[in-house]
Amino acid sequence: MPVDIFFHKEMSTLNYKTFTVNFIEENCYLLWDESREAVIVDCGAFLPAECEQIRAFVAENDLTVKHLLNTHAHFDHLFGAQFCSDTWGVLPEISADEVETYHQAVPQMQAFLHRAFPLQLPPLGKTFSEGETIRFGTHELRVIATPGHTPGGVCFYCEAEGLLLTGDSLFRCSIGRCDLPGGDACSLVTALSEKILTLPEDVKVLPGHGPGTTIGYERMNNMMLR
Repeated sequence: MPVDIFFHKEMSTLNYKTFTVNFIEENCYLLWDESREAVIVDCGAFLPAECEQIRAFVAENDLTVKHLLNTHAHFDHLFGAQFCSDTWGVLPEISADEVETYHQAVPQMQAFLHRAFPLQLPPLGKTFSEGETIRFGTHELRVIATPGHTPGGVCFYCEAEGLLLTGDSLFRCSIGRCDLPGGDACSLVTALSEKILTLPEDVKVLPGHGPGTTIGYERMNNMMLR
């Protein structure tokens, strides 16, 4: 997979790499800059080969993983949490409003898939709230609350680079489903309309599933937000 690179005016560099993992084809993102400090967002790596691909990339690029962030706590975004904890000593960081969803991830998975898969979760790390920032290297991600797919769903926004990680809140020409426990369609549409579509149109969107998009494209084409 290619590595995408963003430049900002001070000429520091933000890189990201997408790993599409597990049987639900979830997008796990690795972000890092010239400091070699990195964050992993939504590690849903399920198979040993998927975990090894991420581990090897981090090692080959001499990266130091500082944070394991989750946009929300559905099982397909958590399969690799224990792997990350065991490998780099990081614990999942989620919204304070998402703690209950995290603790329900295993029964939620069993109900959704109608079968049991191995899902061992580490203890939670830090929790965050809207407006807080997560720092790594010379960059920071701002937490934007977008409840609706889950009660504590968030997006992570790097304003300096015009990059937004939306998890399952916003997809290309669609939004996250709201018919799962804790879902609320009105809350999600309101949050996306008021907080996300108001961002600059050239902001690049990295969703939890499927291809990337931009804020401008979603303003023009996302019928779920009309």
